[in-house]
Amino acid sequence: MAATFPGVIAFAFMVSLILTGVGLRARFTWIQSALVPASLIAGLLGFALINLDLSFGLINSDFTVFAFHCFTLSFMSLVLTGSDPRVDKAPSVVAGGSWLAVIWVMSLVMQAMVGLVVIVLYNYLTGGDLSYFLGMIATHGFTQGPGQALALGGIWESALGIQHAVDFGLIYASAGFLVAFVVGVPMARQAIRRGSHANKTARIDEEFLKGIMQPASKVSAGTQVTHAANVDSLTFHLAILGLAYVLTDQYLAFIQPFANTWQLGGVNLGLIFSHNLFFFHGLIVCVLLRAGIDRLGWGHLIDNDTQKRITGTSVDLMVVATLMSIQFSLLSAYLLPIILTCIAIAVTTALLCFGFARLLKNYSVERAVTIFGCCTGSTGSGLLLLRILDPDLSTPIAKELAFFNVAILVLGFHILTLMAPVLPSFGLGTISLVYIGTFLAGAIALTVMTRRSLV
Repeated sequence: MAATFPGVIAFAFMVSLILTGVGLRARFTWIQSALVPASLIAGLLGFALINLDLSFGLINSDFTVFAFHCFTLSFMSLVLTGSDPRVDKAPSVVAGGSWLAVIWVMSLVMQAMVGLVVIVLYNYLTGGDLSYFLGMIATHGFTQGPGQALALGGIWESALGIQHAVDFGLIYASAGFLVAFVVGVPMARQAIRRGSHANKTARIDEEFLKGIMQPASKVSAGTQVTHAANVDSLTFHLAILGLAYVLTDQYLAFIQPFANTWQLGGVNLGLIFSHNLFFFHGLIVCVLLRAGIDRLGWGHLIDNDTQKRITGTSVDLMVVATLMSIQFSLLSAYLLPIILTCIAIAVTTALLCFGFARLLKNYSVERAVTIFGCCTGSTGSGLLLLRILDPDLSTPIAKELAFFNVAILVLGFHILTLMAPVLPSFGLGTISLVYIGTFLAGAIALTVMTRRSLV
């Protein structure tokens, strides 16, 4: 049985570090002031322990698989979560969600082009020969997160010859989470001090700072939908997610042999239907599975609060695993181009989000902080930043995020599905034309929306 322990111990070690993160957040006021989440603290601590060889023989690659699958599980679980009956279907929510989605798609293409320019200039000034795709993959780390950085980096590296694409993607994803909080938290705090936020009841209390709830708060973690004498409710929810995972795996196993016989622009379609893009296909399966459950009248068997706990847990583990997957040797070898790329992307993304938000008449700071978090970390980090300004989510921004998650798949379809998975197979001219054209189209759309006071 000893041979079965390495993977389990790696998971246990990763999870146990979160306890340290919780303790440090509750103990040190400077961590509380920065509102650094326990998962980020745990990931940084794990990164240090691994690279100091104090991790019980575990190495960076032992945690890569957790980063990939926790990202995939978090989004599949999010899709399985039913719609909130309190979500307003008014046009204002759709318009606000559309504004957030357009900014996100603009960020997706802008960050790629900024990364490209930084690497090209770095090569020119230093005589280096780094592939500019190692700059472009930054957008999939920042705007999409570690799962997509791993998935696309894996395809670019194994099938399209871009060396170190996976490692660069993971580093960018980790940097994105740091940027989200280093920039986002001070901006949110400043808005509260100035009183420019809509929810005047917003306050940063002891529970929020320390990250531990008081016994009197009694916040519910979900409603039981199955009898304990039959099966635990959490087990039941995990079983549904497990079914979706199995269905996705078998769907890909079935279709890939056929996809391998087809070419699209000289690229084998098998790459798009590979397990590297399990995330995308898993979303489709979960959409269909949830629709089927609702159609059969079984929607009440999925408790939204429980499902959100699964999603939140997956996000926490994803952050820890991502940071622990970074190889210090590679980070140090390419430190300058990585830092330059991250700084350039952080600055331009802040200008994009906060610049266009200034044109809004309503909820400008809430939308700016939220979308900045989404474009530098994940939807979860965007929501966390929003809670600083709107702790009880009384503004419509949280509701707009529900629409946003669907809208980005539609507005960014040509990038996310048709180009990004096989981007190195396209010429620089084609990439520039499509990416810059998408950015300009988004800028025009935002201008029209604000001038017509749609948001």
